[in-house]
Amino acid sequence: MPMSSFDASAAITSAGGSIDVSSASKGYVGASAVNDSRLKFQVVRGERSYNYDLPGDGTPIICPINMGDGAYTFRIMQNTSGSSYVEVASATADVKLESEFAPYLVPNVFCNYTPSSAAVTQARSLVAGAQNEGEVVRAIYDWVVDTIAYDKAKAAELADATGYVPNPDSTLSSREGICFDYASLAAAMFRSLGIPCQIVTGYVSPDNIYHAWNMIYIDGRWVSAQITVNPDTWTRVDLTFAAAGAGGTIGDGTTYTDRYVY
Repeated sequence: MPMSSFDASAAITSAGGSIDVSSASKGYVGASAVNDSRLKFQVVRGERSYNYDLPGDGTPIICPINMGDGAYTFRIMQNTSGSSYVEVASATADVKLESEFAPYLVPNVFCNYTPSSAAVTQARSLVAGAQNEGEVVRAIYDWVVDTIAYDKAKAAELADATGYVPNPDSTLSSREGICFDYASLAAAMFRSLGIPCQIVTGYVSPDNIYHAWNMIYIDGRWVSAQITVNPDTWTRVDLTFAAAGAGGTIGDGTTYTDRYVY
């Protein structure tokens, strides 16, 4: 099972911030900082960028290198006032990924698991009798849809919030969650079994509702009433839409607009 980790000994350190690019080819970068101010970690390639909340207590985060091969800049940014930030540490890397799937086969800040995680144990149990990747997808999909309930109260509470970080094991334990929780849990399960799985956030019709779903890549085909998974191509899997209880909070499932991929 491919895993991700922060290597402090390999990190570039400045002003209390550390950036580890030693595993860039494996599809991820790590950052850590000790700072009393609000911090952001920024991943930049060309005109595109991703921004992540970075704890100030030294806890490292792992972020995907998800914009293909090329020159990247990584920055730790410290809040000065309002929405203004100043750079406190930076690093660069000319990235050549081992595989286009590499970022989507390991844990990251939005899909955090270890070999001993409950989500990993559950995934292994569910697919014990699977004969191919199509059967693996069917087993995970059916279990999540049938087991995890949509949490409308949590969705309402977080409707205008930013910075929410899902936890697959917490979702598994509570048996409920919002769309980001569904996508994070599914990604942890699929990735731990060696199936590339993206977490995608964006908008869904008809009212441009902000939503989260998965894209998976398998070597076989799986067809159900809700979804067809074809071989050797990325296929959308929207577990929240298939689950009971979400209703109009997640749109009609017909038109999706990707914004971020993790």
